[in-house]
Amino acid sequence: MKTKFYLLFLILLPAMLMAQNNNENTLTVKVNDTIMEAQPRKVGIGRAVYFTGNVSKPETMLRIWIADFDNGMRYESGTYLVINADNPPSKKEIKEGNYVEKYKGIAAIRYVLETKPPRMTYHVGDSQNNDETLTVINNGDGNLEITFDNIVLTGTNWKEKNFNTAVGGLGRLQDKMESKVISKTTGFDWDIDPEGNGYRNLKEDDEIKLTEGKMIVKLKVSE
Repeated sequence: MKTKFYLLFLILLPAMLMAQNNNENTLTVKVNDTIMEAQPRKVGIGRAVYFTGNVSKPETMLRIWIADFDNGMRYESGTYLVINADNPPSKKEIKEGNYVEKYKGIAAIRYVLETKPPRMTYHVGDSQNNDETLTVINNGDGNLEITFDNIVLTGTNWKEKNFNTAVGGLGRLQDKMESKVISKTTGFDWDIDPEGNGYRNLKEDDEIKLTEGKMIVKLKVSE
């Protein structure tokens, strides 16, 4: 199955490279006062949509999901409530907080940083239910702008399980390097997220602060 996938990847590679070169999208954000810059992309999955910005060295991902309160796709101009994707506000909390009237929708943020290559350890950050917001500007001219500031993510640290390292051996290392090539070539993260992927949470929580964040993504004018 994996061999077939990589053959398909090689076939599609020229188109991917063209898309990479034509990408005029921008992302700038301070992550704990360190500036991250990337060329983000829009990805649609079902009724939801997310925007992902990726850096190849060190491997870094900043992903923003945007949806309405029914988890449908929405990125109209307005203010969006930042939530924790795994523990979102309940229907009762949404009603009591009058969220539908106050916000256009909801947003969730995940940050992943490779802290020891090749993908041995990671630092991961997830947004929480802290009454934080981000702003979307979509004037229908083909440009979508997302701005955010003073967003505090709960940080977790992850390490590859010794069993996976030992048993996986050269095969696991090869898989890592191949997926790194895909991430770098396409601009999309590929298998970068450690959760559920052979890593353990070290239970060393901290905070990751996002400030002065601005993302501009070119859309179709009709979107």
